[in-house]
Amino acid sequence: MERTFLKVHGSGNTFYLYQTEHENEFNWAELTKWLCQKENHQGADGLLLVLPSQTADAKMRVINADGSEASMCGNGLRCVARFVCENLGKEQAIIETMKANLNVRQESSILENIPTYAVEISPVLFTLTSLPMSYKEQEEIRHQVIPEFSPTIPFTAVSVPNPHLIGIVEQQDIENNAHQKQLAEFLNSENEYCMDGVNVSYVYPMKDDAIFVRTFERGVGFTNACGTAMTASALCSRLNGFVEQDIITVFNPGGFVKCEVKIIDDEYKLTLIGNATVTSAYTFELSDNDYKFVGCVDTEEQKEYEKCIELVKAETASFAS
Repeated sequence: MERTFLKVHGSGNTFYLYQTEHENEFNWAELTKWLCQKENHQGADGLLLVLPSQTADAKMRVINADGSEASMCGNGLRCVARFVCENLGKEQAIIETMKANLNVRQESSILENIPTYAVEISPVLFTLTSLPMSYKEQEEIRHQVIPEFSPTIPFTAVSVPNPHLIGIVEQQDIENNAHQKQLAEFLNSENEYCMDGVNVSYVYPMKDDAIFVRTFERGVGFTNACGTAMTASALCSRLNGFVEQDIITVFNPGGFVKCEVKIIDDEYKLTLIGNATVTSAYTFELSDNDYKFVGCVDTEEQKEYEKCIELVKAETASFAS
């Protein structure tokens, strides 16, 4: 049977997007692993499923490139938000995710004619049990040097709701990702700290309203961008005084987003704002784990997004590669 999948991206975080009425229409893990192979039309970081919801306008499931399922994906949610809003003819909607129903809305373009959406990132938890993570019977890790990880880098553990370990680093740790790669691979293999793995981000504060983030994503590896990681990084930077503004520009290897961080007492309201780009529509012949490419139709949207990439290169010339 032939099926059409959109290829989409948020900040260069690339996905296939597929709408279905049936939770078990295909073996999503096996199909996603096939779709995401680099030699298979440049692959992707995962599959976004858009499904009916009993409590919201639509439901989103996120299947990682390795076949595992993520509880949330901020960049993917923006792409789903656009798909759902355009299909319903609405400017805002509610999307059901694994841990929460989240508000999404259309926004003014972040740059020229780039389709832009804002999505709620929630819930926010600092308890280690929420990741889950274990370290010396502590309940939280907040801007703390963990000697077993690094003698100098302060880390924060936070779930939003995906599990994140956020390190605030000097520029050399962004320019050379060797330490981050070693630590992330360790924490995503069998270890005593993160039994289910963790997304590891290194954050370089650029100025009082801008940071650069590189993320090693659980189930993916180094990625152009991770929406929940960028939002968590903006929150940690704001809480620890590295940025002073509520709206923070977050640069990453795949582009940039805006993160709004509102802190009221111990409550956090986080919003991720960025592109939701459709690059092409792919048709596949799918049956019983037998997958074949049929055809592809490209859009013109990526050309507009390339202007965003040029802006990133200008701002982060020494470490955005």
